[in-house]
Amino acid sequence: MKIYTIGVYGSTEEEFYGKLTKFQIDLFCDIRQRRGVRGRQYAFVNSSYLQKRLSELGIGYLYEKRFAPTREIREMQWAEDKEEHQTKKSRETLGHAFCCGYEQLILDKENLDELMVSFESMNAQRVVLFCLESRPEACHRSLLAHRLSEKYHLEVVHL
Repeated sequence: MKIYTIGVYGSTEEEFYGKLTKFQIDLFCDIRQRRGVRGRQYAFVNSSYLQKRLSELGIGYLYEKRFAPTREIREMQWAEDKEEHQTKKSRETLGHAFCCGYEQLILDKENLDELMVSFESMNAQRVVLFCLESRPEACHRSLLAHRLSEKYHLEVVHL
């Protein structure tokens, strides 16, 4: 099994779904808190449309909200963003407080074995972890991917 990560900001619908098919993704794991995006520019990743399109492409869909950062964790990042005078979309890396909070409150508490069983039960070989940020270093998906890589010795590719 190989783990991929993908964001949507800065992508067109064609580019986004093109990456999934190019890398032969067979399971799409959505780890967002909310499965919608405001505005028309990224409507192609709103839950209903996304799931319909993935189904057409023969890609399985799994929603794992338990791996989304809580409001408390997001507030840690907002505070760091404010100190650094940056916006969510301009952020290049996650802050130390966010990373520690996410690791302690999510990764250390959630059962990764159960997640792997879900992947395996869907016969997944190429799983993509999805959230919004374009840069994996600025998104929690990179932290989850890293933990999966360490624990299960999986290769990680950021699309």
